Amino acid sequence: MSLYRNGNGNSDAGEITVFLGSFVHAESGNNPFVLVNNGVIGVQHGKIIFVDVEDNLDVLKEKFSFSGDNIQVMGQGEFIMPGLVDTHIHAPQYPNAGLGLDLPLLEWLEKYTFPMESRFEDVSFARACYKKVVQRTVNCGTTTASYFATIHKAAAEILADIVELSGQRAFIGKVNMDCYSPDNYCETTADSLKSTEEFILNINKRKNSRVQPIITPRFALTCSEELMTGLGNLAKKYDVNIQTHLCESIPEVQRALELFPNCKNYTEIYEKVGLLTNKSIMAHCVHMTDEEIGLLKKYSTGVAHCPASNMCLLSGLCPIRKIHDAGVSVGLGTDVSGGYTASILEQMRLAIIMSKCLKMEDRSCPREALNYKEVFYFATLGGANALSIGDKIGNFKVGKYFDALHIDLASADSPVHLFPGETLLDMVEKFIMLGDDRNIVQVFVDGKNVKKSVQPLLLT
Repeated sequence: MSLYRNGNGNSDAGEITVFLGSFVHAESGNNPFVLVNNGVIGVQHGKIIFVDVEDNLDVLKEKFSFSGDNIQVMGQGEFIMPGLVDTHIHAPQYPNAGLGLDLPLLEWLEKYTFPMESRFEDVSFARACYKKVVQRTVNCGTTTASYFATIHKAAAEILADIVELSGQRAFIGKVNMDCYSPDNYCETTADSLKSTEEFILNINKRKNSRVQPIITPRFALTCSEELMTGLGNLAKKYDVNIQTHLCESIPEVQRALELFPNCKNYTEIYEKVGLLTNKSIMAHCVHMTDEEIGLLKKYSTGVAHCPASNMCLLSGLCPIRKIHDAGVSVGLGTDVSGGYTASILEQMRLAIIMSKCLKMEDRSCPREALNYKEVFYFATLGGANALSIGDKIGNFKVGKYFDALHIDLASADSPVHLFPGETLLDMVEKFIMLGDDRNIVQVFVDGKNVKKSVQPLLLT
């Protein structure tokens, strides 16, 4: 086990915290996996102030005025990596995680999802659920999450409250639905736009850089053109991000084109109403034409790849390698509860498996299956780029926030066994393929250990 100042490794009140040992991160999409043995990372005011090697430690001590008391040393079997980014998760669906995966998407929404989400009109129920989902995601190493809430503004504001208390970084969206929805879970167009603007103003006035509003039309099947146009205008007015679903299943695509016959494809629907921007992220994108992928590239719109959900709901095998190779930013999403787990680690594994399945389906395809280094990038810097915050988080570059995980493969009850002669590369690959929350001993956001602070949430 590592040794560290004050027992928590926090970077507080301007004091410098230095992490000494092995680390791994992605430098870019072209260099997605960089290992550093005997590295040094300095953190102050939540941001990275230097990245160097241990040989230069004495010079760094003199330059930045810190002592050995400021140093957290990684032990054998330990390393630091960037925090995981969940680019697509439905917080109110968490009670259904692991349940109701016997139906395809549209039937699943009607039978399981809409009834659960309608319960969030009850703020007490919302608070109890949201505490649990935020605690779970933090414990799983998610330092940044892009949350769908429900149509209920009060409940979405409660989710923002809980995220603030937890220390997690998040985008939070009040969902919009004004048509083709259950009578007890639907808004008028005017009310939807009004409450969304009020929600944006409520979040913005908090002046908390970690918690940001995000425009969240559920998808074209439950949103009128008037509503989506209004939401596009709000996104432009307040310069906020946008999230929605796109081309998740074939029946969904067919229904979208029936509802919007003047559009030649599903993606064009969002383009016409102003929902494709360089701050937009589209979940799934399983059934995309080349022209649609080109539209995402044109607008620098990101994609949230959700392999667990796509397989569990029989939506299809997403050709994410093709989308990424076209120059579209890609991150990973748990898509709870279409996906059965809140773990991005699990999405990394399933993304590899899905890619291999596609390769087996068509061995003549020139594209290779994804490997663990590439999904590591998707889960960290790729996800940050897909959410348009790659300039702030995602890897260990000077000036970025220190959002990171301290991994210990020798932790209590570890599911990973280490053997003599294994390298740092071996350890990181084992963690990606075998590790879980038991190996994530510290979770840092803005330099603070939020895995420790999130534990009391359930007691308040």
